[in-house]
Amino acid sequence: MEMQQLLSMGFPDELAAQALAATGGKSTVKATEWILTHKPNSNPSTTTSSSFQPKLDRFFLSQSSPPQDDQSSKRPKLSHSQQQQQQQQPPQPQQQWPSLFFNPSKKPPNTNIHEPLYERLRPRILDDVVGQDHLLSTNSLLRSAIQRNRLPSILLWGPPGTGKTTIAKAIVSSATSATSYRFVSLSAVTSGVKDVRDAVEEARKLRLKTNQTTVLFVDEVHRFNKSQQDSFLPVIEDGSIVFVGATTENPSFHLITPLLSRCRVLTLNPLQPHHLALLLNRAVMDHDKGLMQSVGFHVDVSEQVVDFISNNCDGDARVALNALEIAAVTAAARVQHVKQKEGEGVDVDEDADFQNNEEHKVAAAAAITLDDAKEALQCKHLAYDKAGEEHYNLISALHKSMRGSDANAAIYWLARMLQGGEEPLYIARRLVRFASEDVGLADPSALTQAVSCYQACHFIGMPECNVILAQCVAYLALAPKSIAVYRAIEAAQKAVRESAGQNEGVPLHLRNAPTKLMKEIGYAKGYIYPPDNPSATQSYLPPSLQDYKFLEWPDRIPSDG
Repeated sequence: MEMQQLLSMGFPDELAAQALAATGGKSTVKATEWILTHKPNSNPSTTTSSSFQPKLDRFFLSQSSPPQDDQSSKRPKLSHSQQQQQQQQPPQPQQQWPSLFFNPSKKPPNTNIHEPLYERLRPRILDDVVGQDHLLSTNSLLRSAIQRNRLPSILLWGPPGTGKTTIAKAIVSSATSATSYRFVSLSAVTSGVKDVRDAVEEARKLRLKTNQTTVLFVDEVHRFNKSQQDSFLPVIEDGSIVFVGATTENPSFHLITPLLSRCRVLTLNPLQPHHLALLLNRAVMDHDKGLMQSVGFHVDVSEQVVDFISNNCDGDARVALNALEIAAVTAAARVQHVKQKEGEGVDVDEDADFQNNEEHKVAAAAAITLDDAKEALQCKHLAYDKAGEEHYNLISALHKSMRGSDANAAIYWLARMLQGGEEPLYIARRLVRFASEDVGLADPSALTQAVSCYQACHFIGMPECNVILAQCVAYLALAPKSIAVYRAIEAAQKAVRESAGQNEGVPLHLRNAPTKLMKEIGYAKGYIYPPDNPSATQSYLPPSLQDYKFLEWPDRIPSDG
């Protein structure tokens, strides 16, 4: 296709082929620029500008300007004297080609404007990574390993948008020798064992030829099943690759033990608001890769906007930069709208559509407003995975806050779970458990409250059941606590598992005797009926567990009086 376009411009076959070979053969623009800026290694007689410039002019005119109406048929015919006078006038300059071709030294426009802002701004070296100082300090494992070219296999575990992929790529870029490592990236979402096998085979060949080590980066490695994870074990062990895995899930739950034993797990922390603010300000100030490339011109971003986005992204740099880019696009669209109004001759200060808003005030500066940021973010970003570790972290925080009788903290963690989309009946089931485990006999009505809460949540659902859950959480948090029942059942189960009496038969006096034969054998013999003999004592445990106490509780619960 590129060859046909060059031929349509009037370039000879040999020259077009030479240009495509020199520029990689993927871009007509680059090939044309090469022809215009380099002296071709071919017969000059076949490459003079006169042989292809007319077609080239027509091509550029058709590409760079809209078609003009043919006016030649409407022009009046000139007399012989007028024609002679026109010929005597100095020739007019020819139509200039686009500046990209006319001035090769000019930097071509950015062709990757659709690449997300967070990808364009991804740090290339470790010194530019923010928020993970505990991993990237001077004497850290990574720094020392890079300096000695002895990088171990590692697992990067952390929330989304904290720099796992960035650190993996920057390790290779920051190596002391530019040829120390070769970076190969795979994703467990789209790759399988065959892709891993191919990458390893290529790494082994490269190692034999150039002694270069391949860093195999596997994103979302927790998505590989057990057998797929097993495929990494031999190649890590024999040194064919340096394995770098990235996961948002707890490696203890999702990765096999042999893989964990061969890798060093490095934990990444969520970014703090001041880290996100630093990244957002980088996006504003970087004219080559930053916000300007997203909208085409400079956009003003106030400190208020930066603070709002930084504090509402839950430590996720990707979310923060995406929100900033969307807000910038919104501001740019508003500017375009205002300028379009002005182009139509409308006084925006007098127009009714603009009297009650602030669009015309920010149009000239293309400033991102706080409303733009709120619209871009839509709502506060919450890191919550109903099937992942954060799910268990939050329910644990709720449970411990109620156990500690802190109703305020308990209601906060409840709100976090509900806002993250947790199923309300799951929370209600946990409250039923808590009512017996932690409140127990200290307030027996707590169990009734929790069961009623579950039934009410089942009846009406979200969002109306949020207050029902909050009431039950507050009640349980403020209720007196007792774990006597919880400890009693734990101790009894332990005795059943471990004591000699676990298979011991029920004492005869405790057995029922519905038949004559059973009575003759001795079933129910010696049993004392307590209602008729309230002061009598008898044993109810097997002989091996006599006098054993499971429940530590007063014989009689004292009254409030």
